[in-house]
Amino acid sequence: TEDRKAEGIVPEMTVAENITLALLPKVSRNGILNEDRQREIVARFIRDLGIKCSGPNQKVRELSGGNQQKVLLARWLAMNPKLLILDEPTRGIDVGAKGEIQRLILKLADDGLGVLMISSEIEEVMEGADRIFVLREGVSVAELEGQAANVEDVLAAMAHGGSPVEAAA
Repeated sequence: TEDRKAEGIVPEMTVAENITLALLPKVSRNGILNEDRQREIVARFIRDLGIKCSGPNQKVRELSGGNQQKVLLARWLAMNPKLLILDEPTRGIDVGAKGEIQRLILKLADDGLGVLMISSEIEEVMEGADRIFVLREGVSVAELEGQAANVEDVLAAMAHGGSPVEAAA
């Protein structure tokens, strides 16, 4: 989410609670939480995503922005999606965490997960993209092949646009 603090994480909840929030129907029965199942899921994501925290019971508000973003990412990855839609996934995090998140996104895509990334940072979009769509006022004005595109192509499409691209079938 573009604003993880307002729309994504629940700062007063723990790392474990935030990660399994979307999974409550799968980790509970008759309203009773299966703590062993929750612990197993949370431990896996803390390890796999490299979430730096004192433990699963640490409040998310106490984490760095990059680790908060990883917790939010873990929540949706725990749902085993086929497509992950990321809106400004590295906004508001430090350079080191930004690199970690970008590498993680590339690995997820390499592993076969569909990733749709929305970003205002050209370099972020271009890194590992198969296709790049440039939008102006909600209309697609250019489609570029990710590996063949360069920053100048994207900037030119942003500046001049051209005729809207037909929606992909």
